[in-house]
Amino acid sequence: MNQQGILVVVSGFSGAGKGTLMKELLRRYDNYALSVSATTRQPREGEIGGKDYFFVTREQFQQMIEEKRLVEYAQYVNHYYGTPRAYVEQRMKEGKDVILEIEVQGALKVKKRFPDALLIFVTPPDAQELRRRLVGRGTETIEVINARLRRAAEEASGMEAYDYLLINDEIDTCVEQMHQLIQLQHNKTGYHLEFLSRMREELCHLDDR
Repeated sequence: MNQQGILVVVSGFSGAGKGTLMKELLRRYDNYALSVSATTRQPREGEIGGKDYFFVTREQFQQMIEEKRLVEYAQYVNHYYGTPRAYVEQRMKEGKDVILEIEVQGALKVKKRFPDALLIFVTPPDAQELRRRLVGRGTETIEVINARLRRAAEEASGMEAYDYLLINDEIDTCVEQMHQLIQLQHNKTGYHLEFLSRMREELCHLDDR
């Protein structure tokens, strides 16, 4: 059976708990790898190149775009961010299920280039809980919180494009549900074409024995 890893795209509203979910998933299981993005911004204190980000110049990033070496990319506050194709494909070849934590527009771009990618959207149980979590952080002004809620309303229009909706109400349950969804994806026939072909051939020759 084919042991190649699969590509998993995780999106969700700011405050949905994606970061906590990813950390717990990687802590519990060793078959996952978080994708490392390339960026043109400077490293922040404590960040390590190749682990937190691949830090590149604008010229290098532009070359990556032109040579189609990025799965997806976007520009935020005068800096580029993107997902290097080679890193993702190498980790998948090693048997790791690679997780991309990106926003909705980027996720749709990935789906076009990788039709077999699994798209999961993470959300709290309801809008009031989302507001409560954002306020509970205690790190942002009410203006910023309201801006995040407006952004969430815009992102909500793209939820139907995802394969699964994951309601992050209780973290342990949510982690296990995500793990099960990803592992089920391995059973899709599209990942086992070589096995299916061999099975058909063997069945056709049973009468010859």
